[in-house]
Amino acid sequence: MRHGDFERLSREELIECWTEMIGSAPPPKLRSPMMAKILICEHQWQASGRPRATLVRRLRRLARAAPDSALPAGNGQRLVREWNGVEHTVDVTEAGYLWNGKTWRSLSAIAKEITGTKWSGPRFFGVQT
Repeated sequence: MRHGDFERLSREELIECWTEMIGSAPPPKLRSPMMAKILICEHQWQASGRPRATLVRRLRRLARAAPDSALPAGNGQRLVREWNGVEHTVDVTEAGYLWNGKTWRSLSAIAKEITGTKWSGPRFFGVQT
């Protein structure tokens, strides 16, 4: 079965595939589009022939290593945050943080300018500095 094939199946067919591939019924409130995406991933995994235990160990190791979901901000990275319906884009440069045509020395100053209140800039943008 190809990737697109899962996306064209009816809900009943997706449930049948899920039960056959995963060995249990899908969660009752799982929507069909998400079920198709999960089945695509499962299909790729099964086709790879790689042992599942190796993946599970690696994911657990990665989860222990990352105390939160923040990623380091590096030169050349673009940070995007939506606030009150407005999307704000910050480019990380060697000189600092470029936002609205101006270079800023800190993400916290940008976050304060955007929100009008004091914020941790890295937390606001979801990064580590």
